[in-house]
Amino acid sequence: MSTSLPALRTGLLAAVSTVAICYAAPALADVAAPESAPTAPVAELTPPEDAPQSTLDPGFASLGDIVVTSRRREERAQDVPIALTVINEELLNRTGAYNVGQVTQLAPSVQLLSPNARNTAITIRGLGASYGLANDGLEQGVGIYIDQVYYSRPATATLDFVDIDRIEILRGPQGTLFGKNTTAGALNITTRAPSFTPDAQGEVTIGDYGFLQAKASISGPLIDDKLAARLSFVSTRRDGFLDNVTVGREQNSQDSISLRGSLLFQATDNLTVRLFGDYSDQTPDCCTQLYVRVGDTSKPVNLRFPALAAGLGYVPGSTNPYDRIADVDGAIGADQIQRGFSAIVDYDFGWATLTSISAWRAWDWRPANDRDYTALDITRQSANPSDQDQWSQEFRLSSTGSNRIDWTVGAYAFHQAVETHGVTEYGRNASYWLTTVSVGGVPVPGTNPGLLDGYTVFNDSRIETDSLAVFGQFTWNITDRLHLTPGLRYTHEEKSGVYASTVSGGGPGTAADLTRRLGVARPQSYAADISDGDLSGQVSLAYDVSDDVLVYGSYARGFKSGGINMAGIPNLPNGSPSLTNATVEPEAVTTWELGLKTQLFDKRLTANLAAYRTDVEDYQANVVDTGPGALRGYLANADKVEIQGIELDAFARPAAWIDLYGNVSWTDASYADFTNGPCPLERIGTSTIACDLSGKELPGVSPWAGSIGGEVHADTRALGQSGEAYFGADASYRSTYNADASVSRYTEIEGYSLVNLRAGFRSEAGWEAFVFVKNALDEDYLQLLTVQAGNSGLVLGTPGDPRTVGLTIRARY
Repeated sequence: MSTSLPALRTGLLAAVSTVAICYAAPALADVAAPESAPTAPVAELTPPEDAPQSTLDPGFASLGDIVVTSRRREERAQDVPIALTVINEELLNRTGAYNVGQVTQLAPSVQLLSPNARNTAITIRGLGASYGLANDGLEQGVGIYIDQVYYSRPATATLDFVDIDRIEILRGPQGTLFGKNTTAGALNITTRAPSFTPDAQGEVTIGDYGFLQAKASISGPLIDDKLAARLSFVSTRRDGFLDNVTVGREQNSQDSISLRGSLLFQATDNLTVRLFGDYSDQTPDCCTQLYVRVGDTSKPVNLRFPALAAGLGYVPGSTNPYDRIADVDGAIGADQIQRGFSAIVDYDFGWATLTSISAWRAWDWRPANDRDYTALDITRQSANPSDQDQWSQEFRLSSTGSNRIDWTVGAYAFHQAVETHGVTEYGRNASYWLTTVSVGGVPVPGTNPGLLDGYTVFNDSRIETDSLAVFGQFTWNITDRLHLTPGLRYTHEEKSGVYASTVSGGGPGTAADLTRRLGVARPQSYAADISDGDLSGQVSLAYDVSDDVLVYGSYARGFKSGGINMAGIPNLPNGSPSLTNATVEPEAVTTWELGLKTQLFDKRLTANLAAYRTDVEDYQANVVDTGPGALRGYLANADKVEIQGIELDAFARPAAWIDLYGNVSWTDASYADFTNGPCPLERIGTSTIACDLSGKELPGVSPWAGSIGGEVHADTRALGQSGEAYFGADASYRSTYNADASVSRYTEIEGYSLVNLRAGFRSEAGWEAFVFVKNALDEDYLQLLTVQAGNSGLVLGTPGDPRTVGLTIRARY
């Protein structure tokens, strides 16, 4: 159901007035620096002695200051000339958000698509990853950093949060300090540090659909004031939201566990060592998709889904995706394991701090898929099990204290290897579904119905990446109010990849039969190497109009390295021109930004505004082969993409008993020049191999997105305990956007609004209990759309979560 902008305003205002909104402000306020500061200490963020005294209610508490490390040093978020959203532990706890997908409801400029962990795509301002099947040779444009370590696999974003201190969302290119693959921005996540004061907390959440989540963490000293440790875990279980009538069980469930441990060694007053280890395991019965609609392709009517299905006597379990009825007949699974170790060493020389960050990570992916998403035996299995490991080393030297010139210089090395051994097997209905032709308006199935039965394609690939970089950034405090910050990073990268596919099985046939079979999938092999280097960087000029008002302008250039196609070159007939080479060119992003950051009314209100223009040269698109048996994506460069937008973030505490927030973003994004793009569904079947998508909207971008929320609270007593009762609500909205790189009119996801409610009690004794309702209005909406392989016109999708209710109890010592 589409939602107009006036309806958005009405709905959100009604939600605000009805439920008296949430609280993000306190959650975003008073974020203290971690006990083990990763960089040099900064001045205390307290008002000067001669600051004017507040004339407001003496019981009023301001929003306070947020301390961030988005420029690799601790400073107030309001002093950073970057479009920045900060979500801390308190906000995550209050909203019940426990992964990135749920955080996107609080940060409208961030969008996430995750049909399964491997195919996760995160975008900021419309950039970051081209929507489609994942390709091992394509880099992401949104960098994910946890405790200063780069996580190269986007599957990381699907894991549950454990012991998070804060999430900093940096919008726009961040190539100087965060590296080459941050052309869209970065998620800078910091976990809670070990404490020399004993600390323990636990939490249990139960809900409908068998939801059960447990969290716990414990921290304290091991050796006086020298060595402290923290251990945390989270486990999540939930039944599937889809009822599979073929196999007789619920699917698209959740089943995961994550463990994290850290040690803090205060060796001397100058030397600090932190060690981290983590392990995460997901084994959900996931992920399948449902019938959404049938598009009118250019194929003859008798070769489209309704006629083909009728020829086999097949009727989908439901043609309404919100019935949540699946009927796939093959095994599904989305198992993944992530693990890693890292060490951060800080040495304070007095005039500067030297930081070393060493890390190793690994990711194992073990999927199972029924890629035709029906009870028919077309594609019996399609899976790409992968193994990835990476190591990285960073050295950084940063000035300490407040100086006329504050500076950071460093060097970075990174190595990654990804190896995949995939398999696609066709079934007894594949010959009919994929090789039937139309003769005189009559469908004529292949004369050999067993031609593709058991036909199996094995694909093997390996890609290795070696990256070296040097960087430097300084802030020249020209006056007490005027600040100039330039920075540069040079990155050199080497990539080498090999790909090979072989085929076996299938029934015997004539020469013509075998030609048809090779038209579905044929063996191929190739190798490719890339060696390139590039400068990225930024320059910003910021002016403190007053202590609480900052204006800035910035220019940034980001670089995303070239890619090697690790999914096979499109399966075109012999003699057809190639749509793509084995490699794609590097992607270059330039962004101009103007920003205003304010704290007004004695810090009752924080409001930040940013306007930007982004141009992308050689945009890396991950698109899908339109051949009859197509299951794998390939890479292509769009010559140019253009994006512009405006973002507003506001947080308010108009009275001591109420906290409010609101965010809104407008994004105008399009393929400015993409003449060799993939053809949309409605043009498949013509003689056209590539389609001109110039001027079409960029997929995965909602032109309008916003969130609003708040909390009212009051002192009271419950169960003999003094404390605070509260009621809160959060509402979010996304306008209609397209979910496919080809921008088909059949792959539009209609706009939707979500409302979450909660009510509870926080005891002064350290425990809390609350009930919650997520998607309280039980809105029907889609999370993603794809086109069925074989181009029958069938469009499939995954509905968003229905209304759910639950109870959370947490305690802290």
